[in-house]
Amino acid sequence: MWCRWLACLILALLAVASVASPAAQPIVPGSKGEALVIDVEGAIGPAASAFVEKAIARAASTGARALVLRMDTPGGLDTSMRAIVKAIIASPVPVVGFVAPSGARAASAGTYILYACHVAAMAPGTNLGAATPVQIGGLPGLDPERKKPKDEEESGKSAGTGDASTDKLVNDAVAYIRSLAYLHGRNADWAEQAVRGAASLPAEEAVQLGVIDLVVADVPTLLDAIDGRLVRTSAGEVRLATAGATPVVLAPDWRTRLLAIISNPNIAYILMLIGIYGLIYEFSNPGSVLPGVVGAVSLVLALYAFQLLPVNYAGVALMALGLALMVAEAFLPSFGALGIGGVAAFVVGSLILIDTDVPGLGLSVPLVLTFALASALLLTVIIGMAIRARRRAVVSGSEQLIGALGEALGGFPNAGSVHLRGEVWTARSEVPIAPGQQVRVVGRDGLTLIVAPPSDLKEV
Repeated sequence: MWCRWLACLILALLAVASVASPAAQPIVPGSKGEALVIDVEGAIGPAASAFVEKAIARAASTGARALVLRMDTPGGLDTSMRAIVKAIIASPVPVVGFVAPSGARAASAGTYILYACHVAAMAPGTNLGAATPVQIGGLPGLDPERKKPKDEEESGKSAGTGDASTDKLVNDAVAYIRSLAYLHGRNADWAEQAVRGAASLPAEEAVQLGVIDLVVADVPTLLDAIDGRLVRTSAGEVRLATAGATPVVLAPDWRTRLLAIISNPNIAYILMLIGIYGLIYEFSNPGSVLPGVVGAVSLVLALYAFQLLPVNYAGVALMALGLALMVAEAFLPSFGALGIGGVAAFVVGSLILIDTDVPGLGLSVPLVLTFALASALLLTVIIGMAIRARRRAVVSGSEQLIGALGEALGGFPNAGSVHLRGEVWTARSEVPIAPGQQVRVVGRDGLTLIVAPPSDLKEV
């Protein structure tokens, strides 16, 4: 029955992927009076980069006047961010970065993307910055609260962290964002501060410092405000003609929504566990078919998601070891030793599975603890059943004859026979036993029972 529920869960995920967002509005190829608008919200990951790349291709094929990236992101993966930046730089259609609505932000990876756009705009009440690579948080020489080298703070100038790998990471990020700033004539010095010192700016200060181009309230106002600007795209210099353009919101297709679902670390984690448990059930009960099919599909989806995410394979190994120990506890009861070790390895592996501190791309601790507690509860039930089975009286095999009562048929002392549980057994006794007298089995020698009168046993 539970296998059917697993199959229903997989189908439900696919259904959510197809209906979670409204369908994109139709665009007539060749129409030049429209500007495409896409929403880039949440953590920047594989789904976001695929969505932006498809939107740029769509804008180019339909002759849209511009593509507006309406952003609200806390940051994301470096690989996905760089894929988006490359797509923007290679776009023949002007790409307008717009941090909106009020209260939104373009932090970390969002700052790089905004700098890469041909036009950068923000709504009032928004902010950008804090572009320090999060992987360096907590490394030697850094202030974990500000992500800033301590010796830089003390000396008042830029200095290395004292750690070669950290310096390499920071310097690469600085060079990258400065190159994006030079590309469109924006403030490169502040961009470096955003990387080295995690500096942030509100929209109003950002436009004064030349970090962005303008502050506007909404997309229609933005399109009117940037009309006539000259920007350089991969197709050459383009003068924007966006005044009066109709903004058309482009929603992600079902493939992008499905990718967003399965590349969510928590969903990928659940799919992996469903896959492993499904295969374990199939191997322990050959011929069930459905658990194996559901498990295989779930495991393949999880592996696909993990190859898109920054996975720590030590975490994967610990989780696999933990599950193996828990399964071993079920088949080879050790009264908790294997099970407790398995739960501990499973929890530690789960916590270090996703190797990033990017907001929105970590595993949910309550989810990990829920699965760990469920596994511990299952182990408790299995151990309890094993203990009860060990204490239960033997009901089969030769041991169940010891202590059983029968009736003597004659021949005692020495060799004789007894009637026991509907069968006649050869027996022997060291004391005389009259035919018809009750006897108790006290031992066994091959197929010969050793019996004694119950009264003799009481005296002993």
